[in-house]
Amino acid sequence: MRTTRTAMALLASLSIVAAACGDDKQSTSTAADSTVAETTAESAAPQTTAAATTDTATPDTTGGDVDYMWTPDADLLAGAEGQLNVVAWAGYAEDGSTDPAYDWVTPFEKMTSCSVNVKTGASSDEMVQLMQSGEYDGVSASGDATQRLIAGSEVAAIDPAEYSSYADIFEGLKLQPWNSVDGEPYGIPHGRGANLLVYNTEAFADAAPDSWSVMFEPGSPADGAISVYDSAIYIADAALYLMATQPGLGITDPYALDQTQFDAAIALLNDQKPLTSQYWGDYTVQQSSLENGDVLAGTTWQVIVNLAQANGAKIDAVKPVEGATGWSDTWMLSAKAANPNCMKLWMDWIASPWANSQVAVWFGEAPSNAKSCELDGMAEHCATFHASDDAYWKDVWYWTTATEKCLDGRTDVKCVPYTEWVDAWTTLRS
Repeated sequence: MRTTRTAMALLASLSIVAAACGDDKQSTSTAADSTVAETTAESAAPQTTAAATTDTATPDTTGGDVDYMWTPDADLLAGAEGQLNVVAWAGYAEDGSTDPAYDWVTPFEKMTSCSVNVKTGASSDEMVQLMQSGEYDGVSASGDATQRLIAGSEVAAIDPAEYSSYADIFEGLKLQPWNSVDGEPYGIPHGRGANLLVYNTEAFADAAPDSWSVMFEPGSPADGAISVYDSAIYIADAALYLMATQPGLGITDPYALDQTQFDAAIALLNDQKPLTSQYWGDYTVQQSSLENGDVLAGTTWQVIVNLAQANGAKIDAVKPVEGATGWSDTWMLSAKAANPNCMKLWMDWIASPWANSQVAVWFGEAPSNAKSCELDGMAEHCATFHASDDAYWKDVWYWTTATEKCLDGRTDVKCVPYTEWVDAWTTLRS
């Protein structure tokens, strides 16, 4: 999943664009049409009650009205090292240099005296490699990286008592397979989103699609103009479709595939190739293709839909009836952190209501802190991104690292580990 800083700068021109994913059979158009042209970055920025009279939620770093709703832990503050070095997805640590209205780094630095040094990670694989160097205090990791980091002893378990924000995290994000081991948490959940089906509304004027069949079966208006996410984790999308359409394979978890199930997913992806015109990693590439009409359907993220619609793209998006893969990111503490106290303070801050709401609006995802949705200006955003809608997430399969030990609980077979997913994807794309 992810962006370049250039792409994220474009997002600042949007409000909380209500291009809602909708329910299983509902598209985004109604909410998007009513808000894209009406709102601005200023009205989008969530405000606390104390800041409700200001034009935006831009942090007042001189000590004004903004209530940051967070107090640094006294013990951690006393031991703060003065800096921290983090690996983060673009848009997860904004300091106002991209857009002055979005800055949650500066107030943190002023409250803690911990300078934040950010290394942007372009992929989960790169983030794992960077963390293995031992040079970073923490990382914002997606589920296809977290278990690798845990298994490699690159990150440490946390004590929730040290983090005042942890209690307010949505329960559905805590102690999940991608951020815990045997009931022990490894990090603080940051935000989440679903991978959606985007489609050109003119090409599908007769009937809007509601199934991933558009991506995998020939005969749709999008044949030859399909856009596919270029990552080994996309194998799970094929497995999810097979789980719904070929129950005889016995797939119950798209990240837990025995050899027969895995081979079926790879065969489906090979069959998909003639339908495909684009494999994308940098989402600005897909955004441009959607705006130009070069892509008629594809797997996408809500933020891409928002940006492209704001630029006039004739598209819509839906979470298909089969469900979807998705992401739930976690801030994790390096087991080798040179600045553990500053990193713990950062993790607590980024999960606190005000800071978490800022990130959610800027990036375009559901916040992880339930209290974020109570802030002025956040109700619509949380509804758009289904922040508290437990039913919406029941058929969203968050990115998880596949292991030889089957994640679905089977013990009579071995499952295909992620290293072999990478090899198979490389072969498929060659």
